[in-house]
Amino acid sequence: MPDYRIERDTMGEMRVPADALYGAQTQRAVENFPISGLRMPRAFIEALGLIKACAAKVNGELGELDPDRARAIEAAAEAVARGEYDSQFVVDVFQTGSGTSTNMNANEVIAHLANQRLARANSTVHPNDHVNRGQSSNDVIPSALHISGAVETSRSLLPAIRALQHELAKKAEQFADIVKIGRTHLQDAVPMLLGQEFSGYARQAELAGERIQAACEDLYELALGGTAVGTGLNAHPQFAIRVIAQIAERTGLPFREATNHFEAQASKDAVCFFSGALRTCAVSLTKIANDIRWLGSGPRCGLGELMIPETQPGSSIMPGKVNPVIAESLLMVCAQVIGYDGAIAWSCASGNFELNVMMPVMAYDLLASISLLTSATRNFTERLVRGLEADREHIKAYVEQSLAMVTALVPEIGYERAAALAKEAYQRRRTIREIAREKSGIPEERLRELLDPMRQARG
Repeated sequence: MPDYRIERDTMGEMRVPADALYGAQTQRAVENFPISGLRMPRAFIEALGLIKACAAKVNGELGELDPDRARAIEAAAEAVARGEYDSQFVVDVFQTGSGTSTNMNANEVIAHLANQRLARANSTVHPNDHVNRGQSSNDVIPSALHISGAVETSRSLLPAIRALQHELAKKAEQFADIVKIGRTHLQDAVPMLLGQEFSGYARQAELAGERIQAACEDLYELALGGTAVGTGLNAHPQFAIRVIAQIAERTGLPFREATNHFEAQASKDAVCFFSGALRTCAVSLTKIANDIRWLGSGPRCGLGELMIPETQPGSSIMPGKVNPVIAESLLMVCAQVIGYDGAIAWSCASGNFELNVMMPVMAYDLLASISLLTSATRNFTERLVRGLEADREHIKAYVEQSLAMVTALVPEIGYERAAALAKEAYQRRRTIREIAREKSGIPEERLRELLDPMRQARG
């Protein structure tokens, strides 16, 4: 038996692997784009399968497909959505900019599976005429991009961010009674509570989630129903609204038909805006992870205020060294997401007249960003934040040594005298408390009150 079969499309014959479920157009794309070996993500294929299943069901209800074909296509598309045939999605990410090759890959696989189901019914399913009924790659691919992005965010990323926010808030409570020295410009500042510092991190995480959720609003608009250029040519007038209603019901998300199909297909501003929210989240996580690893630096010759959970040996040459590897992992993910955002922004700017022609790469990068942020945030929460402890004695010693303690004396003795005390304390390697007793003229009881770190931390 030959290891290939002959398939035909409008350009002629193609040799297709004998066991492949796809056809000639997919095989042409495989041969045309031997670029990276990267394939469209699982979430994107799931969204494609969902669109095709809902489209077949609605086309059957509208009389656009006969009942047998509609049911067979719907069942096949559902199997694709579940991931049963991911190995058959073989087109490289770097392909035709509309994603037509991936759309046809889905149409051909679903048609093949549907025909297997209809073998005894003597009914043939065609990839274009039946599976793609009422659709175009130009509205299906942007819709799959929006659906997959919104679903993965709701399903995975937002819960991961909320879990991080929850753990940081718990640490804020745990550290609420620890007075530490604040730092601005990498220099000592006035006292604060370690819990206050962590409350800032918790709020950063909370706001990151809120920004991402807000950016999802634009993803809920779907281009489906615009077909080739936004006019809706060859689609039943009720097709889009009914298919999108089913997608919304299936996903539990408020997807709706695009207000303007020409905008929805010609621009990808919604994706650009959403990616920007992911980038901002990466920036926030970078701040949090960097602060924690700096506060945990040492253990003896760094800041040493935090004790970071030990996860693995840190050096191949220095025995006993342990590094903040979980934070470093998150930082690399954040760098990658920020890079992806740059590629997405460039891709979103490539809308020419009625179509953007860089959708596959923006889909890949957007879904990769969501996946990476999800995994790295969960790992950071579970392996680092949850096990964080504070070195209370070390933190207390820093507070007493800080020259910024003199700030509390300014209302009593003025800025210039306070600055002179700080300078003398630094030069003589003494504490502010010691020099103030000698030079400030402030009674001991009042001085003790003013230099109480907890009082300063609470404003």
